[in-house]
Amino acid sequence: MPHLGSSILLLIVSTLLFLEPIMKNVVVPLAPGFEEIETITVVDILRRSGARVSIAGTVDGVIEGSRGVKLIADVSIDSIKSENFDLMILHGGQPGTDNLKNDPRVSLLLKEMESKNKLIGAICAAPIILEENGILQKRRRTSHPSIKGSLSGDLYLENRVVVDHNIITSRSPGTAMEFSFKLVEILYGKDRVRVVNKGVLAKI
Repeated sequence: MPHLGSSILLLIVSTLLFLEPIMKNVVVPLAPGFEEIETITVVDILRRSGARVSIAGTVDGVIEGSRGVKLIADVSIDSIKSENFDLMILHGGQPGTDNLKNDPRVSLLLKEMESKNKLIGAICAAPIILEENGILQKRRRTSHPSIKGSLSGDLYLENRVVVDHNIITSRSPGTAMEFSFKLVEILYGKDRVRVVNKGVLAKI
C-alpha cells in the first residue's frame, strides 16, 4: 500500500507539472532611450504567458524611452545574476541600444548567459550588441535594416524573426509581437501561445 500511495502522489505531481509548466524567469535590461513598442510588448506578452519578467534598470529612477515614454524598472541591473534567469532580452531604440552596448554590466551578463547556453533575444538594432560581444559567430540572424552592414558574416536573413539555437533575433517595432510570441513558444510551447493569443488576437 505505501508503494501504491507513492505512485498516486507521483501521478498527481506529474499531472500538475503538465498543466502548469515551471515558471520561467526573464530579464530585460532597460537603458535610457529604449524603444518603447519593443520593450513594452515583450514584457507584456511574456507576463501574460506566466513568465516572471524582471525589468532591470541600468540607471536609477525613471527611465525615458526614445519617444518620451517613461518607465520605472523593477530592479537594478546590479542585482541580476545570470544563473537565476532562463532568457535575456535586449531592446532596440536609440540611444538605448548604444547605452546597452556601452554598459559593461550588460556585456558581462550577456556573456554569462551565452556561456551557460541560456536563451538570448535581441530586436531591432540590439543584434549589434551580440555582434560586438562575439555571440553571433556562425549564427543566423536578422536585425533592423539600418545595421545590416554592421553584422559580419553571410548568415543574415530578412525574416521577421530568426531562431538559431539559443539566439532569437527580430527586426523592428513592427515585428515585436511576433518576436514576443516566438519567445513564449520557445519557453512554454505552442499551446501556451494559443491560450495567450485568445485574449490578444495578434496576427502571428
